[in-house]
Amino acid sequence: MGPHPAVAAIRLAVRRALHDVLSEQAVVSEKAGDTRSPGEPPLVLVACSGGADSMALASALAFEAPRLGLRAGGVTVDHGLQSGSADRAQEVADRMISLRLHPVESIAITIGRTNTGPEAAARTARYAALDDMADRCGAKAVLLGHTRDDQAETVLLGLARGSGTRSLSGMAEVTGPADRYRRPFLAIDRQTTRKACLAQSLPVWDDPHNDDPAYTRSRVRHEALPMLEKALGKGVIEALARTARLSRDDADALDSWALQAERSVRTDQPGTDGWDGVELDTARLYALPSAVRRRVLRRAAVAAGAPAGSLFARHLEEVDRLITAWRGQRAINLPGRVEAARQGGRLVIRHGSQTPPTPTC
Repeated sequence: MGPHPAVAAIRLAVRRALHDVLSEQAVVSEKAGDTRSPGEPPLVLVACSGGADSMALASALAFEAPRLGLRAGGVTVDHGLQSGSADRAQEVADRMISLRLHPVESIAITIGRTNTGPEAAARTARYAALDDMADRCGAKAVLLGHTRDDQAETVLLGLARGSGTRSLSGMAEVTGPADRYRRPFLAIDRQTTRKACLAQSLPVWDDPHNDDPAYTRSRVRHEALPMLEKALGKGVIEALARTARLSRDDADALDSWALQAERSVRTDQPGTDGWDGVELDTARLYALPSAVRRRVLRRAAVAAGAPAGSLFARHLEEVDRLITAWRGQRAINLPGRVEAARQGGRLVIRHGSQTPPTPTC
């Protein structure tokens, strides 16, 4: 008799996510801090919070890794936001050890105050901790337990921000340096992971922050999505996740087009004479489709020093008017003390501390 259908589904998802991780003997990296020995199989880590999604992921990796010729380890992050969090993190680490994962670490992080909000700050600190362990252990990949439900929530949040196609594309299956982060469960719903845990008698810890209405994602999960399903019927979560896949394909294609277009409209010489700004030909910009043109403008603003996370659609719309609705407007101020100004047939985007170089004939 085979495994429970939910268990079979999560194992298959993990197996597919690791199809490109070589099972041949690993070559010892020359990178400092790599702890692998010659002949050791590649290491894959699972990030586990103790919830149903990540516990199901940890169990599936523990089962599949030996069959793929891989080693499996785990990491849990203590955010320090709740009383007893250190003890709870150690419990999660012990559960991974009981699954025969090795190495396993519990990492405590400090979340500082930022203008991006507590959720974004926690995410940044968490990924920094995961990167640190992956680098130290020489891990080939880190598995994350985001599900189709998480993807739907991400798309809905992006829709509310009105940030465009890229925001609607949600989370990618593979991200990070050298394709480090893998999300095997983006096509699997949250109910399946919980069933898999029940079928395997895996203990699960439900983070109370996931039910706290103080957090935006929690309100989307417990209020917005149920309301949409009530009004529109079942299938909203699946439809939002499908929207993410389609939007990502479109966004990738447009980004590729914008990269090529940027080469044809840029008139400055990057990196010369200490000049880190960007100059673009306004006539050639005007000829581009708006979706491509705004991507070029975003790339230029980031290259000039604007923080990508603080650059919103409204900023790009104002800069775009310097191209499409030129009436002698003043320079546009962008995040990071970057400004965009039209100078004759050029659009100059630079940091406020810089002086544009003198044009040459």
